[in-house]
Amino acid sequence: MADSPDADRLNAHRAQLNALVVNVELTLVSIIQGVALYFLADSTRQLILTQSLEYYLYALNGLLIIFLFWSRAVIHTFTVIRWPLEFSHNFLYITCALFEALAFANLSQPVLWNALQAVFAGLVWLLFAIDLRLVKARQREFTGSRFTPLFATVRKDQMLNIAGLIPVFIGFHLVVAGFLWRRQATGGSLRIHLYCAGLQTLALSGYLIYLVRYFSQISPLLVFDVPLDDA
Repeated sequence: MADSPDADRLNAHRAQLNALVVNVELTLVSIIQGVALYFLADSTRQLILTQSLEYYLYALNGLLIIFLFWSRAVIHTFTVIRWPLEFSHNFLYITCALFEALAFANLSQPVLWNALQAVFAGLVWLLFAIDLRLVKARQREFTGSRFTPLFATVRKDQMLNIAGLIPVFIGFHLVVAGFLWRRQATGGSLRIHLYCAGLQTLALSGYLIYLVRYFSQISPLLVFDVPLDDA
């Protein structure tokens, strides 16, 4: 790497821009998930007031979704987010939060909940697909460096979500929404929605465990005190 004063100033400037973008990302995801939490808390309060015990499971699922979205965004920021600011990526964050909040505002409407969850999962899939180019860019940028194992692991996780995990969530909610809508239209009982909500709880809990283990795997590969430009 060049040792000239101009090169040093350029590297320092890039490091400052990278830090600025990371701060923007972390602030944005914290704000939008705070908004989503507000809608979840308000809907949960109404469930408590009306003693609608059967929908408490949906409130738990909403909390798990917030845990997952926030954790995912933070991990993504620590690994691949750098200058320049990605507007499409951040616009999708905001759009995801919109449908997340809409779902949380309808905890006691199983058909609508699952339909909105399907849309939300579809947007998350699109977010993973768009961000794959960022992962590939970082992988090319640091080929042969000490960060190579990190980005290989990140890309593997990204592909697992794109090709497997997220499509399963989309399909599950579409099937459940269609099934419950049909039973509602024919006058059938919707009590089975509790079993569907329970399956979602298990799936979200399992994904959260996977995410925690994933971060434990990559955390030793992250070097927070060394600028990536010096790799």
